[in-house]
Order: sequence, then C-alpha cells, then structure tokens
Amino acid sequence: MNLVIDVGNTRVKAAVFTDDKMIELFVFQSSKILSEIKSINKKFEITHAIISDVATISESKFLKIQKIVPIIKVSSSISTPFHNKYKTPKTLGADRIALVAAAVKKFPKQNILVIDAGTCITFDFVDENANYFGGAISPGIDMRFKALHFYTSKLPLLEKSTLNNFIGQNTQESINSGVVNGIIQEIDGVIGQYKKKYQVLTIVLTGGDTNFLSKQLKSSIFANQNFLLEGLNELLIFNKNK
Repeated sequence: MNLVIDVGNTRVKAAVFTDDKMIELFVFQSSKILSEIKSINKKFEITHAIISDVATISESKFLKIQKIVPIIKVSSSISTPFHNKYKTPKTLGADRIALVAAAVKKFPKQNILVIDAGTCITFDFVDENANYFGGAISPGIDMRFKALHFYTSKLPLLEKSTLNNFIGQNTQESINSGVVNGIIQEIDGVIGQYKKKYQVLTIVLTGGDTNFLSKQLKSSIFANQNFLLEGLNELLIFNKNK
C-alpha cells in the first residue's frame, strides 16, 4: 500500500492508497507526524511512501520517517508525468508539482487550470500535450483577513462568511465583501483570461477553501479537496515504476 503525506503550513494530511484508490484519510498536527506514521504503518503495512513538505520538515525528522517507511521526497529533481516548462524549476513548490501530476492523470490530453485555494491561492496551467508552463500565486482568504487586521490600527480580524450582498453596509460586511467578493472576482477573472486563450479548458478547484468557494464561482469546475493527495500518489506510482 502507498502512503502519501502533505505537510502544509498549518497541518499534515496523509492518505493510504491501493493503486489509485484512496483507502483512508488522516489529518493531524505536524508535531505528531512520527507517531501518526508509525500508527498508520502498523495498521496498513506501507510498502511505498512520498512526502510533500510546504512547511519544511527537518532533515533529522525526515531520516526518522525513513526508518519507519520507505519514503521519497517531492523535489524539483523528481520524475514527473508532465513536461516542466517552468523557467525556474528548482523554485517550483512540491504542492504545485503534485497538483499538475494529478491533472494530467485525471484529465489526459486536456488543457487544465488547477486552482488551489488554501493559505495561498495558486493557479497552475498544463496544456493538452502535458506541458506545464506555470501560473500565479496570490494571498488566500485567511491571509487577506489577517493583513487587513495587522496592517491597520482599527480593522477587526474576521473569519470568512458567505457573501449575501457585495455592497457592505457596515465595517464587517465591507471587509467580508472586500476579501470574499475580491477573491471570487479574481478567480473568475483569471479563468476568463485562460478561456480567451484556450477555449476548451478544464478547471479544477482544490484546497481547504474548496467547499466555501465552489458554489459562489460562475465558472463550471471540478471541485476536489483531495486533488493534491491524489497527485502525490500519482508521483509515487510514476517514480516507483522507474
């Protein structure tokens, strides 16, 4: 069985796969990563594993994980099922590599825009010939709320809520409109830019804010919160067959 591990900015998500089928999903704090992997391995007898660490795992901790399960780390040197045309491939995040791997597996021979709405919002484009060109990175929802609070003297720190009216009638509504409506317009606008250049375009929305945003967007999308994990599993399969 395969174990895929995504170490994010705030938490760790891990999943066990048999071939391309997810068996079980785990979410835990990064401080518990060693004990959690031991527990997962004991339950499933993991044969291969892969880790993506946006929030960097120390080399000593990675070596300890290696002693528990046979594991590889996603990096710019890993073999991928797509052609990486990014001008600075060594700076490309492991999460983005995994998302593109999932895209070419799930939607072969299609133009695909993957939007990951998490701590940051990333846009990644791969064409019908599996050429990855790059995309964009912007602040996520929570980051925008925090920026308004910490970089001003009086604006409160809010949590996201569904937008009922884009015209805010008090400070809280105005902040929520500025952030939420701003992101919705941004995403729809970026999708529109890609559609002008690529009339046939598959759009995937993933990340922690998938469910919150998916129903508010105008464009037709595939919403999949576990797309990154599926991409990690695809990278693992692709590399263990090398």
